[in-house]
Amino acid sequence: MKKVIFISLFLGLFHLGQAQDVHFTTKVSKSVLGLNQRFKIEFIIDKNGADNFQAPDFTRFKVIAGPSSSVSQSWINGKSTYSQSYIYMLQPKAKGQFTIPPAKIEYKGKTLQSNPVKITVTDKVALPKNPDDPEYIAHDNIFLVASVSKTRPYVGESIYVEYRLYFSDKIGFGNVEFGENPKYQGFWNQEINVKQQEKEGTLNGKSMRYYTLKKMLLIPQKSGKLYIDPMEMDMTVSVPTGRRDFFGTPLTRRLNAHYQSTRKVVNVKPLPQKGKPENFTGAVGDFNLDVRVSKPVLKAGESTQVWVEVSGKGNLKLFDLPQLVVPSNLEVYTPEHNQKVQTTYSGLKGSISDNYSIVPEYKGKYKIPPLQFSYFNPKDQQYHRLQSPELIIEVTEGKTAVSTDNDSFTEKQRVKSLGGDFRFIRTKAALKPKKSNAFYGSKWYYFLLLLPFISIPAGVWIGRKKKAYLADVTGAKQRTADRLARKYLSKAKKQLKNKEAFYVALEKALHNFLKAKLHIETSDMSQEKISSLLESQGVSSTFITSLLEVLDDCNLARYASSASKEPKTVYEKAVRVISGINAEIK
Repeated sequence: MKKVIFISLFLGLFHLGQAQDVHFTTKVSKSVLGLNQRFKIEFIIDKNGADNFQAPDFTRFKVIAGPSSSVSQSWINGKSTYSQSYIYMLQPKAKGQFTIPPAKIEYKGKTLQSNPVKITVTDKVALPKNPDDPEYIAHDNIFLVASVSKTRPYVGESIYVEYRLYFSDKIGFGNVEFGENPKYQGFWNQEINVKQQEKEGTLNGKSMRYYTLKKMLLIPQKSGKLYIDPMEMDMTVSVPTGRRDFFGTPLTRRLNAHYQSTRKVVNVKPLPQKGKPENFTGAVGDFNLDVRVSKPVLKAGESTQVWVEVSGKGNLKLFDLPQLVVPSNLEVYTPEHNQKVQTTYSGLKGSISDNYSIVPEYKGKYKIPPLQFSYFNPKDQQYHRLQSPELIIEVTEGKTAVSTDNDSFTEKQRVKSLGGDFRFIRTKAALKPKKSNAFYGSKWYYFLLLLPFISIPAGVWIGRKKKAYLADVTGAKQRTADRLARKYLSKAKKQLKNKEAFYVALEKALHNFLKAKLHIETSDMSQEKISSLLESQGVSSTFITSLLEVLDDCNLARYASSASKEPKTVYEKAVRVISGINAEIK
């Protein structure tokens, strides 16, 4: 028994001695540095078998690289040495004195802590200008440059900022990491697609090569000084050392470098007040106005479309289109807004339009007054006014309504008298009897005899049906709503055999319908908001619930296509939902 206790005590002391021999330390390459400098921090343990390393909090520092691990093991005179390092490359975010807390690691069931270290950060220091210094070579042969196409634009005028990375053939680079995206406060912005292609160029009179990293279209929204924040990036740079190996190959040294473009200032000019039209809504660029009707002649209860389109180049997404004004006897629906806009180097290009669906209730001729649209052209620094022609919509059949000068008009013509209209009338006839063709008593005789008695009731019945059809305003609305529903869902119908494409097209159609009817953007579409807006428009809960179910079917198909419903069933339900909502909406 004493022997067992002695062995247990010996083993416990042996393990305690082993644990006490473990060293877990923190080392830094420099403890005093400038704000623009970096340092290396290593956490080193001298025993094998450690696990679950936990780095300390680096809140005051930016992690440029890491963590990386390094293991070293050697045998000298029969004695082994071992060390494992966890390495980070850090750069301070602000000046001052900071303490980096201990790191933690587990070794044989125990948690070990390294020693804390103090770091003093001073003002930025000048980089060494020794041509043989690797850091100097790295910063003298790579430049991150931001250029702005125009520094004194007008409010609403399109400009762009381009970020280029210039480099010489002396060095190589890799492992590029970008910092946070630059901020564009006061600008509407959109990225322009660029090809990542190496090109030749000149910087400060020096021939270099460059990549275009990023290009942003910017449209200032207010006048005054606006700032474009710099772009930041970190990369691993291979710098030549001036030495060669045994085979004559140049030797290089790898180091981590940080690059930053300059902050740009844009002085935005306000739009001139002199000559500014009253109907100006903020359009800046060069535009055309087109207003057209799809069907100028129709019957009461039928629908026609009127397009109001502005095309050209400028801030197409940032102004309002002129609103269509129609006579009171024409019922007009909320327009469907469409955008066909491309982002190019010279700005936004394309067209925006509103498509109005109009349903007349009474016959007559209706005048739609001209629309006016104004824009400012930065090239000639002048306001321009555009006006569309007057549109005429003629309703040939339907109920007659009391017309006003503003709503409709009829064309009147004077009676013309021609000299040859009245001629001599004979007073004596020279008639001769004709032979009978046995028509009396024939089938045609009795058919024509009974025809008035058949056609008059049929005509009265048809007239009543047509009158009731034209008087059914609610039915006309429903029929128009059905046509609009199928118009929205036409693309989805073409994809009925392709389940995945069908649900994508159906979801887009529903979003376009809701945007047109509720004036809501896709990013703001939540089920709660859609329900609230539809209820405020007087839509019944049945249609609201059905709409949300269809939207849920689209979402389910996106993530679990095998569990989605048959497209034809969902399509028919979507037609009923859109038609019903369109008919009930106020």
